[in-house]
Amino acid sequence: MPIHSSPTVARLVFLDWLRIFAFALLVFYHVGMVYVIWDWHIKSPQAGAFLEPLMLMSSPWRMDLLFLVSGAATSCMLARGGATGALLRVRARRLLLPLLFGMLVVVPPQSYIEVVHKLGYAGDYLDFMGLYLRAYGAFCFAPGKCLILPTWNHLWFLPYLFAYTLVLWGWLRLQPNLLDQFAVRLPGVMAGARLLLWPIVLLVISRVLLHARFPVTHALAGDWFAHSQYFAMFLLGAVLARAPALWARMAQLRWAALMLALAAWVVLVAGRSALTGGALTAALIGPIFYGIEQWCAMVAALGFARVHLNRDGALRRYLTEAVFPVYVLHQTLIIMLAHTLGPSQIAPPLEGALLALGTFALSFAGFECIRRVFWVRPLFGLQRKTQRGKIRASLAMYG
Repeated sequence: MPIHSSPTVARLVFLDWLRIFAFALLVFYHVGMVYVIWDWHIKSPQAGAFLEPLMLMSSPWRMDLLFLVSGAATSCMLARGGATGALLRVRARRLLLPLLFGMLVVVPPQSYIEVVHKLGYAGDYLDFMGLYLRAYGAFCFAPGKCLILPTWNHLWFLPYLFAYTLVLWGWLRLQPNLLDQFAVRLPGVMAGARLLLWPIVLLVISRVLLHARFPVTHALAGDWFAHSQYFAMFLLGAVLARAPALWARMAQLRWAALMLALAAWVVLVAGRSALTGGALTAALIGPIFYGIEQWCAMVAALGFARVHLNRDGALRRYLTEAVFPVYVLHQTLIIMLAHTLGPSQIAPPLEGALLALGTFALSFAGFECIRRVFWVRPLFGLQRKTQRGKIRASLAMYG
């Protein structure tokens, strides 16, 4: 949903477009997960390391960017009167209701197919659902590595975003001018090249100190390294929404940021090819170049979007509404399609293309059905068409 204008926060249409492209990239990334050796729910028999360099081109920054954009959207909602309980009510309804529905209806086929593929589970889907709802804990892939049921899988983004919104809302209840105060100071702190330098330093420090001790789990509780990165980006986005001069600086630095991000990516790819056992990423040089790619890619994306995508239209409005339902549906569709196409032994490039096209086609077909049924809409994060009211309209959930 669009980021609305207010007396203190300008409308940022380019972030709508960036969010659309970021979620589209997420679909391609999850298709790629079928073909790399990294752990995932289902694997192609032809999986290997050939696609990892392309995956590494987006994996350092894609989710951080979504949290930054979501932080900016939340800041705009707050500026439109969301500092009352209305923001939390809207966010709870439009994040937690789809999360609950997703965990009960959308996500279980992913876990069912996973245990069929990895463990040879012979029961039918109804048998599995009985175990799923009873929190069965004996689907184990290795000692100490068991499937947690019920699960939210790819929907982990929703509870994280709600938790971050809750924390920010609480802070602003205590210090209502906190974001504006930081927005006044931030342009000076991040003047010139410091716009690139300081975030990289903080991201690298976080990775060096926390990554090994707290590996990413997406379980919300105890996921301290992930919170140190994602919550920082969420808060930064909330401040950036009120510091428009920094968007212009990102536009000025977009080419330099892009070159730095690509250079860091080349170093990471070369390091992963030359060393085994994660030796490069465990050392200091790995986190440094990871942090450079992570932040510079975001600056480049934000800068190019600010220059080239700062325009509105019917397509933007349609895709903005479609993003959330497509996000909820896409991973289940990828896994079901991969499960269906697997026995055909299609060459990975063609099979991957079919997975991507099929996922987008079925996701948008699902969206077209969802958007037309008023009682289904809230289950996928959409407002009921019958809702009215100034506050509700201004607090449209951006995700």
